[in-house]
Amino acid sequence: MNRVVGSHDILLVTLDTLRYDVAAELAEAGRIPHLARHLPGGRWEKRHAPGSFTYASHQAMFAGFLPTPAAPGRHPRLFAAAFAGSETTADGTFVYDTPDLVSGLAQAGYRTACVGGVGFFNKQGALGSVLPGLFDESHWEPEFGVTSPDSFESQVSRAEEIAARTAPEQPLFLFVNVSALHQPNWFHLPGACKEDGDSCATHAAALEYVDRHIGRLFTAMSSRRPCLAIVCSDHGTAYGDDGWSGHRIGHESVWTVPYAHFALAQGAGR
Repeated sequence: MNRVVGSHDILLVTLDTLRYDVAAELAEAGRIPHLARHLPGGRWEKRHAPGSFTYASHQAMFAGFLPTPAAPGRHPRLFAAAFAGSETTADGTFVYDTPDLVSGLAQAGYRTACVGGVGFFNKQGALGSVLPGLFDESHWEPEFGVTSPDSFESQVSRAEEIAARTAPEQPLFLFVNVSALHQPNWFHLPGACKEDGDSCATHAAALEYVDRHIGRLFTAMSSRRPCLAIVCSDHGTAYGDDGWSGHRIGHESVWTVPYAHFALAQGAGR
């Protein structure tokens, strides 16, 4: 990461609420081709979320604690704040002297920008302003939120604008919180209606919707210089699993998440 920081733009995409099992099934079945072509080996990595709901998980990720590989051992981190006794800071870790990754990258010369999605990024109250307040600039519109059937398209359009107007000589750290997977998502499944409610099938349809448009985001973020892309879920959600529904609970469907990071060459297309 010490060779990447400064030479690459950095894109962090959280597919809010995306379950690992649904993500893995769709990649295996060829239903998310635009994402799968960038996943190492065409597969998601199975990881454990640092929190069981959006606020907790993003606070941890912005502190450098991305989802942890779902296997025993000490796993070196990509980013870490400088603190004594860290057992997951390695030679390849980008270490910063600020309280969070966002300000650490800003100190390294990055423009930092947030395109919010779910309510914790809507800036409509004190709590919804904490996470976006970490960034040089932050954006949220109702069109980006969970009730908008076109949310991700709107978010990508804003991301394209940010990339286009960032000075060419300044590296960019762009964070996008994708709201489309979050409840309600029934409207992404053709023929579904509100009375049917949300399910793993509508959750999967929402991921297919995101996949249809994510190529635009990758194109925008690789237009200026090479880009490191980190794409993951912040937590999963339960749809009646073992009687559980929702998240902010200690269920396997919540703690197990998909993760990938990969390089996008400058000028990479869809």
